[in-house]
Formats: sequence, C-alpha cells, structure tokens
Amino acid sequence: MSINAVGRHLPDAIPGYGPVKPFQGAAARVPEGHRDGGRLRAVYGGKDKVLPDLKAAIAASGLQSGMTISFHHHLRNGDHVINAVVDACAEMGLRDLVLFPTALFGVHKKLIPHIKSGVIRRIMGSVNGPIGQLVSEGGMEDPVVLRSHGGRPRAVTSGDVHIDVAFVGAPTADRYGNISGVGSRSACGSLGYAHTDAMYADCVVAVTDNLQPYPISRISIPQHYVDFVVAVESIGDPAGIVSGSTQITRDPLRLLISRYASQLIEASPCFKNGISFQTGAGGIPLAVTAFLKDAMKRRNVKGSFGLGGITGYFVDLLREGYVERLLDVQSFDLEAVKSIAENPDHIEISADWYANPWNSGAAVNALDVVILGATELDRDFNANVNTEADGALLHGTGGHQDTAAGAGLTIIAQPLLRGRIPCVVDAVYSVTTPGEVVDALVTEFGVTLNPRRTDLVEACREAKTVPLVPMEELVDRAKKLTGPMDPVVTEERIVGVIEWRDGTVLDVVRQLTPRK
Repeated sequence: MSINAVGRHLPDAIPGYGPVKPFQGAAARVPEGHRDGGRLRAVYGGKDKVLPDLKAAIAASGLQSGMTISFHHHLRNGDHVINAVVDACAEMGLRDLVLFPTALFGVHKKLIPHIKSGVIRRIMGSVNGPIGQLVSEGGMEDPVVLRSHGGRPRAVTSGDVHIDVAFVGAPTADRYGNISGVGSRSACGSLGYAHTDAMYADCVVAVTDNLQPYPISRISIPQHYVDFVVAVESIGDPAGIVSGSTQITRDPLRLLISRYASQLIEASPCFKNGISFQTGAGGIPLAVTAFLKDAMKRRNVKGSFGLGGITGYFVDLLREGYVERLLDVQSFDLEAVKSIAENPDHIEISADWYANPWNSGAAVNALDVVILGATELDRDFNANVNTEADGALLHGTGGHQDTAAGAGLTIIAQPLLRGRIPCVVDAVYSVTTPGEVVDALVTEFGVTLNPRRTDLVEACREAKTVPLVPMEELVDRAKKLTGPMDPVVTEERIVGVIEWRDGTVLDVVRQLTPRK
C-alpha cells in the first residue's frame, strides 16, 4: 500500500490491472525508451482492399479470442460500428475480448449482454451511462481503465497498450483504404481520435457507408495504414454527434457564472493579442465564448487559435476573424463538420498531436485558457469528472487532465449545487485532475483562485472587476445549503482505475454496495 501525491491510498497491484505506479505529480514522470510500433506488412500489387462484410474482415484480420480491438467515438451517441463489430465477433464465437474505445455512450448499452456472456472481458476507455453503471455495480471481472484523450495515445505509443485490430468508422472511404471524415451523410468531421489506432494497430479495418472510387480527396487517414475496407448500410447517425448541450445557456445563474469567468479571463495576463483558448460544448463554456468574443471586440483583441472539440460558435469566431485557426480533434456539431470540409484554416489534428504528454510538444501546451466543468471540486482544487455523488462511474475523462495541465489559465466553471448536491466539497470522491493544475473555480458566488496563482490574485485585485470569494466560504455555504450528505458505501473490490495522463494512478473506483 502506498500514498500518492494527491493523498490517495493505493494498493501495490490491482487484480486485472497489474502493478500500480502511484501518481507523483503532474510533470514528475519522464519517459524512457522509444515509441512502440505496429506490425510490418507488405502489399505487392492489387487495387482493392474491399471485403464483403464484417465477418470476412474479422476473419482476414486474424482476430482471436483474448485480443484487443479499438474504436473511435466521433459519431458519439449516433455510432453503429462498435455494436455491429462486437455482434459479429460474438456470432463467430470470439470471447474474452479487450475493448479499447476512445469512449462508450448510451447507444452502446447493447454491449451489456456481450459483457455478461464473456464476449467482452475488459474495457479500457471512457464508459458513459449504462455501461458505467454496470461497472460500478460489479458487472465486470476486470477493472475499467480510464485515460485522458492524451493518456490514451501515450499508452499506445509507449507500448502500454497493444491494439490487435482497429475498426475505424469511416464516413467516406475509397476501395484502397483512404479515409475521410467528411463528404457523406454520416460525416463527423475530424477523425482525430482514430489516427493513433490506425498508425499502431497490427491490422486496420475501415468500416464505411460511403464507398468511393480511388482516390478520394481530403484524406484524414491514408491508405498505407489501412488493411481492409468493409461497406455497410450505415456507420451511424450524425445527429448523434450532438449528444450533449451545444447551445448557449439561457439560465440566469449559469449566465452569471459565464460572465464572471469571462471577467477573470479579461483581467488575467492571458488576455492579449494572440490569445488561444478551448471552451468545450456545454452551455456555460459556450456562453463564456460569447462573452469573451464581446470583450475581444471591445478591446480589439484577436486570438491565434481555438482548440479541442470544435463547435459552431468557434466556427463563427474563425469566420469573423477573432481567431486565425481552429485545431480540431473532434467536431462537436454539424456546423463544425461543414466547416472542416470547406475551410483550410479549420485543421484536423490527431489526439497524439492534441494532448499526448510524451511527444515533442502537444497542442494543449500552447493553450492560454481552458474552461472546464467537474462533478466535484475540493478545498485543494482537485477535480472529479468520472463519478457522480453516489459513487457511480458514469463519465469519461476526456481532455480534462490534458488541457488543465497545458493551459496557462485553467478555469472550472459550474454552479455551487446541482440540484441538492454540492459541487464544492472538503474532498472529492474520485480524483480525476489534481489541484496543482487547476487555477480557478467560478460559481454564481464569484471567483475562487488557487493560492498557488499569486499572479492571478494580484491581477484580479488590480482590475477590480472580478468578485473574489475564498474557498472556505464556498465549502461552508454548500454545507449549509445541502445539509449533511450520506457517505458513499462501497465494497473493497476495485472496479475502475483512474490514470493520470502519464500512466501513473491518481485514484481507484470501488464497487458500490447495493442500498437496502
């Protein structure tokens, strides 16, 4: 048993996971060795990689029971590929498979029978919704491993995870394996999360519902990474990309929070020509984007780039000249999908480029400001993104860790309460992002600054436009508003492992005890 740098007690090893490397600090672990690589292959002659169906591709790939298969989630809650591939694997008698998706959503609840029957043995990836609830209640033998968007390509490129077969949902593909995320009814824009899988997997299968003659244009993943192509009726519903709030909030309380966050940014040293930022797709972050645009217009400030999951609001900033470029790892709505197909300044980037801490410089390192949310934040500014107040594992990590670590100003913006549940607590239930990389919390009561950031404290006091509130006052207020909260009751068994982006362990999630 050991204690890591955020004070969490961790076992030396976890069944189904292996030896534990405790988290020692946001930038403590230095990589050694060389990048891993996929299997060498050669194709002499031939102009066509198309196979008749998924079963034929699975057979040709050499996939066997116990191997690891990967998927991307750019179609989010509209994805059809994961369910179809696992159904085919089950029909072919494959078992004990390790799923390595970038994320699972509610649409993937159809995988639950395959988990219970033993077709799927392990999941390494975000588990949103029903599968997360199943895991929380002890429904899987091995613990789920949660990694950030940057931690995932780091795990692949360093050799921590080896992908046997990558199945890449391809909105457009040609007969020799070139893939694009645009140009079809299932267009999802950027295919940023699939790049590392295509480069490092032993075998890559492109699954498309828009098979075109060779060669297509606007290629995201080129033919030399793709082994087989399968045409299906549908890879998914692009409307499912919009699987969360992608509209500016109209709630007066949340608008107040957004205004306070914008005032903090404007008062900070980051607010100058060339500012770069990532604000996400939720109602509050989108409102911050709108307020920030007003401030940029008022003070004649022009930004350099917007980063991350791109929305139509960022597309408007690009079109109107408030930013020069968009670096897009995930297109969050159909306006972003349209823009990436048409505007050369709207640039597709891979997750490796976006956030891998073990390369020669991820894009998140160039961020000035990021706006994030959390289910909980504590006195030490540790953030919980993965679990709810009842201890259920219902959310993925996403780029939370990566952008918080890279940005010059990391802001968590959220109401003090969600319903009757406090969002500011003495100690978070699960640590997703350590407080050392979180700079400010913004609630409806004002701005709470991490004491580490003396420069921000000074800047806000000098500006006299930012309402500052101490952390102690927020925690006490939350307690008075909600009253005492029942503690989460768990078993000793670990069902989830939360890794920091460098592969060390921040925290574990334990199986919930059924309430009587």
